[in-house]
Amino acid sequence: MADSDLDILEDIFEKPKKDGAKKLIIKIIVSVFIIFISAMLVINIPVIRKMVFSVKGKAESFSFSQNDSITEIQARLEEKLAKLQKKSIAYTPVEPYFVANMTLNEFWLYKNRELILHGLCSTGSYTQLEAGNDRKWIFKTPRGVLKILGKKTAPVWKKPDWAFIEEGLPVPSANHPSRLEEGVLGDYALTMRDSYMIHGTIYKRHLGSPVTHGCVRLNDEDLEKVYKTMNAGSKVYFY
Repeated sequence: MADSDLDILEDIFEKPKKDGAKKLIIKIIVSVFIIFISAMLVINIPVIRKMVFSVKGKAESFSFSQNDSITEIQARLEEKLAKLQKKSIAYTPVEPYFVANMTLNEFWLYKNRELILHGLCSTGSYTQLEAGNDRKWIFKTPRGVLKILGKKTAPVWKKPDWAFIEEGLPVPSANHPSRLEEGVLGDYALTMRDSYMIHGTIYKRHLGSPVTHGCVRLNDEDLEKVYKTMNAGSKVYFY
């Protein structure tokens, strides 16, 4: 067999190997890119989701062809990541904000675009309580963006109707003294819409579990830090 024939055979068998290796490398690069973005989403879903997937209503995308070299793909990925990082700064508030993951029951507190506190919390249990006259409550923490409306020290809990029904007690009048209970909300409370609050707890062993009636519970030290950092108007992200 002539040398030229051997060269042709080598090209025939070597090309698929090279193509296969190229595809594998491309898959690895794309996988790393996806993992990176996924990590960003887990770290700060409410802000990064907007940054990654939409800018002024336009979807972001990345594509490549089989003819692109590894160097070209790497350069485009680096350019894309640089743009995403730049956009993330624009979407991330300078003001303090609070993020809670209701699946993990963990929270993150940010200020000046830096994470300053991370810890366990307790969020809504998603259990349902039914009473007569078709009254029922689902104890869940609302997903989305809320704002801090006010801040209280030594807060006193004004028990709603469901608190009495849950204990099998008759529901008193709206301003009955039995509705007021001291000490159960901790030293501080940050109020939000629809009576939701970030407050303390006497059940610290349950932190990290979804056991509340909708509010977010923190331990004493974390609550004090959140209270001193957040202001009226500060945003709270629940997801």
